Amino acid sequence: MRLDDFPPGALPAEPVVPRVDRPSPSLHKVTRAEELRLQLADEIVRGTLAPGAPLDETDIARRFSVSRTPVREALRQLVASGLVEARAHRGAVVAQPSIERLKSMFEAMAELEALCAGLAAERMSAAERHGLEAVHEELRVLSYAGNPERFHEVNERFHNAICAGSQNGYIAEITLATRVRVQPFRRAQFRNLGRLAKSQAEHDRVVVAIMRGDKQGAAAAMRAHIELVRGEYEIYSVSV
Repeated sequence: MRLDDFPPGALPAEPVVPRVDRPSPSLHKVTRAEELRLQLADEIVRGTLAPGAPLDETDIARRFSVSRTPVREALRQLVASGLVEARAHRGAVVAQPSIERLKSMFEAMAELEALCAGLAAERMSAAERHGLEAVHEELRVLSYAGNPERFHEVNERFHNAICAGSQNGYIAEITLATRVRVQPFRRAQFRNLGRLAKSQAEHDRVVVAIMRGDKQGAAAAMRAHIELVRGEYEIYSVSV
C-alpha cells in the first residue's frame, strides 16, 4: 500500500504542539535566540568552534549585532543540548558529549518517538492524518530540492505532528524536550550526501503504518528511523 492509495481530504491546519524547550517572552526574542542557537550549534558541530573554546555573551552579542538577552537564551538551550558547558564563575565553553552520552540520548529519543508513533497510529483523528500527509508531501518535494536547512525545518513539523497525534500531552512534552537536546546532531546529519531522500523513505514507512492503524509497525519504523539518524550523524561527525 502506498500513500496515494488513501482517500484524499481537505487539508487542515498543522497540529499545534506546545513548545517545552524555551520560555515565551516576545516572539522576536524567542525567534532570534533560536536563530543564534542554530548558528552556534552549526559552528560547534562543524568544528569551527573547538571544544573548550570560550563563549562570551558580550562577544557573541557584538558579533551578531543583538542584545545579550537572546544570546543568554541561546546558550542556555545549547547547554541543554550538551554542546555547551556552563562553568561556575568561568562562563560558558564549547563541550562535546562523549560517544556514550550521545548514544544514550539517541536511545532515549528512539524509544520516546516510537511510543508517540505507536499511539498516533491508534489515536490520530482523520484531520490529523491528513495534516501529517500534507507535511510528508512537503518533505518529499524538499528531498528533491537538496536544501537541508529547509528540510530540517519541515522535518520538525513532521515529528511534532506525530507527537501531537499521540493524544498524550505528557509523553509529547517529554519527547519534545528530549528532541531539543539532540536537535543539533539530528540537523547536522542532513548534510550527508543522499540523506534527504533516505530520510524521506524512512518517514514513508512511518506514515504508512500510522495510516493503517498499525501500532507496532509505526513504533518499529520510527525506532529504526531514529537509529539510522544516529548512524548518519556518526558518519557526518568523522567528516568534519
